[in-house]
Amino acid sequence: MIKISHLPSGIRLVSESMPEVASLCVGVWVGTGSRDETPQQAGISHFLEHLLFKGTPERTAREIAEEVDAVGGDMNAYTTKEYTTFYVRALAEHVELGLDILCDILCRPALRAEEVDAERQVILEEVLMHRDEPADVVQELFATAMFPGHPLGREVLGEPEVITKVTVPAIRSFFDTHYLPGNMVIAAAGDLDHDRLAAGIEARFAGRSGGRPPSREAPSAAAVPLVVEPRDTEQAQLVLGVRAPDRHSPERFSLAVLNHILGGGLSSRLFQEIREARGLAYSIGSDRSAYQDAGTLAVSVGTSPDKAHEVLEILHGELDRLADKGITPRELEVSKGHLRADLLLSLEDSGSRMSRIGSALLLFDSVLTSDELLARIAAVTADQVRTLAQSVLMGPRTLSVVGPFSESDFK
Repeated sequence: MIKISHLPSGIRLVSESMPEVASLCVGVWVGTGSRDETPQQAGISHFLEHLLFKGTPERTAREIAEEVDAVGGDMNAYTTKEYTTFYVRALAEHVELGLDILCDILCRPALRAEEVDAERQVILEEVLMHRDEPADVVQELFATAMFPGHPLGREVLGEPEVITKVTVPAIRSFFDTHYLPGNMVIAAAGDLDHDRLAAGIEARFAGRSGGRPPSREAPSAAAVPLVVEPRDTEQAQLVLGVRAPDRHSPERFSLAVLNHILGGGLSSRLFQEIREARGLAYSIGSDRSAYQDAGTLAVSVGTSPDKAHEVLEILHGELDRLADKGITPRELEVSKGHLRADLLLSLEDSGSRMSRIGSALLLFDSVLTSDELLARIAAVTADQVRTLAQSVLMGPRTLSVVGPFSESDFK
């Protein structure tokens, strides 16, 4: 059973009881990500993700790690363009420890200067590692081209020049502005008592209140059609994509079906044509990204440079055919069957359930039950998918490339 409470502090709490399991996963979802940073703050959200587990006035980073390890638990965090998440997963009998650690780091991070400087170097190494990977770079180029001059086009990891210079007071100021109860969702799934969780969270957040979700502006500039980064690589990395509906669109379930048919699974058109039939790539797939006020649908592939134009021709051809002729009844059946099974399999894990309900409450301010989600998937028709394909796939396309090329090679 899913329960939602709006706590006096301003925190929204959502829980899903799983009495049949021994585990409990608790996560704190902060409604601020990289798109909520100014250019002078680029990377602070990700920096804070690292820093909060470095300790509090009473706990060092080592002590936190030992406490979680001692009970066989797991803790982690991640940053996206629109939110940052921290979670602890352990046996349900250790719920108080999980709450202690999460609430402690979210209320009173130490942000010690020496630890900030040490972690600064770790993050710079992470950025360098990312920039050495062409498959990552091409995705960054694609986002920048899709949302030029907009925070959605910036890399979550941040800019080295900002990371190098950002001060502890600047990090603290960002934390004090965004990491407040009114901008938080706490989600839990497992063997739990909702009311006990609510009381425990309120007690630990005593004296901390205020905050609200950040205000945002939608992207307005047209996407850049082509961006190429010349590199002497063994493979060419390509991303071809279009603007797509945002996460609040009623078409999002049709988009999920369309994405799976295009390149989301082993039976998808692109996997079967480019890998299985022609052997032009080892890995190819499509993915959709849905933000508060924008979205994308993109195909990613790595292939030998001498095959890049052949692959690109196939990609354009498949997008055109989907828009022109729509999908077959069998494709609709397979795609909906995959999405249904994917959802049901995720319900077997407390971490997956926590993630589903936490993200839903933060991003939609409501949580659909699994039955409601299954009904939305089942209701998608071939005509709906075709109409969506015509409006989305025939829009302006953006291509990003990393490999031994120049822009003139694709014009």
